[in-house]
Amino acid sequence: MEKIIGVLHGKERSFPEALIKRINEKNIKGISAAPVSIDKVIQGDPSGYAVIIDRISQDVPFYRAFLKNAAISGTAVINNPFWWSADEKFFNNALATKIGVPVPKTVILPSRELPDDTSAESFSNLAYPLDWNGIFDYVGFPAYMKPFAGGGWKNVYRLNDMNEFFERHAETGQLVMLLQEEIVFEEYYRCYCIGRKHVRIMPYEPRNPHHLRYVANFKPSAKMLKTMEDIVLNINNHLGYDFNTVELAIRDGIPYAIDFCNPAPDADLKSVGQENFDWVVETSANYAIEVAENLKEGRNNLAWGEYIKKSAAGKPLTK
Repeated sequence: MEKIIGVLHGKERSFPEALIKRINEKNIKGISAAPVSIDKVIQGDPSGYAVIIDRISQDVPFYRAFLKNAAISGTAVINNPFWWSADEKFFNNALATKIGVPVPKTVILPSRELPDDTSAESFSNLAYPLDWNGIFDYVGFPAYMKPFAGGGWKNVYRLNDMNEFFERHAETGQLVMLLQEEIVFEEYYRCYCIGRKHVRIMPYEPRNPHHLRYVANFKPSAKMLKTMEDIVLNINNHLGYDFNTVELAIRDGIPYAIDFCNPAPDADLKSVGQENFDWVVETSANYAIEVAENLKEGRNNLAWGEYIKKSAAGKPLTK
């Protein structure tokens, strides 16, 4: 029986189309690739796909539910839709502190406005006012404020002092925000990680216009490359992501993990450039084929990270 690798995507075209083409070009017996097609979703029914690479369910709850249903019947979904649903950037940072990965000082803040269907009585466990002086003393200024669940560069603020913080926080509505130490970096890297074993370290300049961010002349030493690779693998093995990017800022020779909850990272040709694009297409194609070949019929074929595995086994996280 043929194993189909499906790609579930939205408006992006260059990466999904190139990935499907590359998998099919390899002409592996019994394996093919195609865009995912959904005409109905019935509880417990197989999806028809051995592997699905998810590029869009973070924006479409219907797709997330479809992927969970597919996983129940043995589809290997990249990335695990159950873990992706549970994860967010503040937890990522908290986990990093337990596994020895340097991260900026970060706190989470309650939303400025009450969530729908709540009242002041819903927050009787929340101190009022919060210990703002303690929060500001811990994080320091300048600082960045951004949504704890992420989403590109939307609703991201750079703040110089507490007055500016309160002005900007008043604009955030029901968003739950992070307040995070600014890392003034000498070098910056965006790192693909595929299959929790393949790493592509890309010089990246987030201060450039979007189309020029991968135009950077940072030249890390072999030792720094190894250090960054180890951090990327450590993070992704604990989170269980098979397709993710990790952003690392180098300050005083120390790589700080800035953002590493990117399970549908930008892979557009115009953004990442030809060399990086070719690498991610080829590596993703090879990994998807590997997953399809090793699929176990009638079993759960999702990847789970070391955090979940250790928690289930009652083992501690170690630095």
